[in-house]
Amino acid sequence: MIDAAKSSRVLLVDDDDTFRRVMSGELARRGYAVASVSTGQAALAHAASVETDVILLDLRLPDMDGIEVLKRLREREKAGGVVVLTGHGTIDTAIQAVRLGAYDYLEKPCPVEKVEIAIQKAHEHETLVERQKVLEDGYSPPDLQLEFVGCSSAFEKIRHTIAKIAAADEATLVLGETGVGKEMVATLLHAQSPRKERPFVVMDCAGLHENLLQSELFGHEKGAFTGAVRQKHGLFEVANTGTLFLDEVGDTSPEIQAKLLRVLETGRFRRLGGTREIAVNVRVISATNRDLKEAISRGNFREDLFFRLATFTVEIPPLRERPEDIPLLVEHFTRQFNLRFSRAKSFSPKAMAILLRYRWPGNIRELIHVVEQAVVLTEAKVIEPENLPASVRGDTSEPEGAIARDELLPLRELERRHVLSVLKKAGGNRARAARILEISARNLYRLLKGYGWPAGNSSLEAEEADKSSTSP
Repeated sequence: MIDAAKSSRVLLVDDDDTFRRVMSGELARRGYAVASVSTGQAALAHAASVETDVILLDLRLPDMDGIEVLKRLREREKAGGVVVLTGHGTIDTAIQAVRLGAYDYLEKPCPVEKVEIAIQKAHEHETLVERQKVLEDGYSPPDLQLEFVGCSSAFEKIRHTIAKIAAADEATLVLGETGVGKEMVATLLHAQSPRKERPFVVMDCAGLHENLLQSELFGHEKGAFTGAVRQKHGLFEVANTGTLFLDEVGDTSPEIQAKLLRVLETGRFRRLGGTREIAVNVRVISATNRDLKEAISRGNFREDLFFRLATFTVEIPPLRERPEDIPLLVEHFTRQFNLRFSRAKSFSPKAMAILLRYRWPGNIRELIHVVEQAVVLTEAKVIEPENLPASVRGDTSEPEGAIARDELLPLRELERRHVLSVLKKAGGNRARAARILEISARNLYRLLKGYGWPAGNSSLEAEEADKSSTSP
């Protein structure tokens, strides 16, 4: 840190010509890039035009006092790297300056070694503050109201529900099929909540092996397992004072569920391999496309955890149940892709009619893919029916196991037929089928095992066993 600090750009503000000349020379000989001025106005002008890391500011200047300079610097968010220089009779003023945002103060006369230490500490402090801002910006989502598009009564109900419960700051469960926009709803809940300026952290619970998921959520201590060469902070710590979004929480194991229940009840947890309890203040928003009540009845999900997660519930209907939203969504995503790919495409009325008629099993996520493909691949400015995928046009031959138009089936049977159809088209390649279905390979294995297909497949069992034995 000291080497980094020695590359600091320092501005010395003092009306004592001798002190300014001597101190500037000494600091320059020690590797600092030093500029010096004698008035408050010159200091403000320099700070506005030249990037400066640390400002050494005398409190007594000929045109204005240092406190006034500091106040103006604070308006420009430049006060954090200020070290004030004060005489013996102005200590109270120096303390006032620190309260106004200056990092520290030094009493004149002061040896150059003491000035250098103050510069280094002020620079290190500002570096840490900037890093914190970057982290918060990275984890804090923008207000996505303009991205949340729809006009149907179901959509308006969701919007009103979000507005009501966002400020409640309680655990919320978001339900809906794959691709309906559960993460978007979670993001909006955070963006409209009292925690909106704090981190928003996302964790996909279905995408990781159980041990790795524990490490990601709760962290681990050095030496907790093979490969744990350093301490790792979990996402509950990263999200402290903010929001943690647990996607596909219905896919978590009993052990993970027990740990989630404890942190929700007590606000405390231990890292893997640790003995010290860590306290956090996190709002948990979770989501799943599973029927958790059915999972509870089968013994696959804890009822007490369900009640902890579902203080409030937001249920998002599938896109096929709100066709009024489709034209607005198509227009919205077409505009986005036109900007991204420098296009000027639009959908013809006939193409739009086909999009309205299609059932959208993949919901909004599938619609985004269809719009992007049409915008990129269509040569003409107007996208016609023939530019849409064959599956959307509905002119492909029905695959084995397809559903007759008048056949009414339970949702689980529809899911089973679709999964097996995709797996067959993928040539039995489970990794490829999982990518097409946009679920994890582990999730696909569980589905296939539940379907009993193929019965006793040793290769599947071996694959799962290999995963279970792998440490994070």
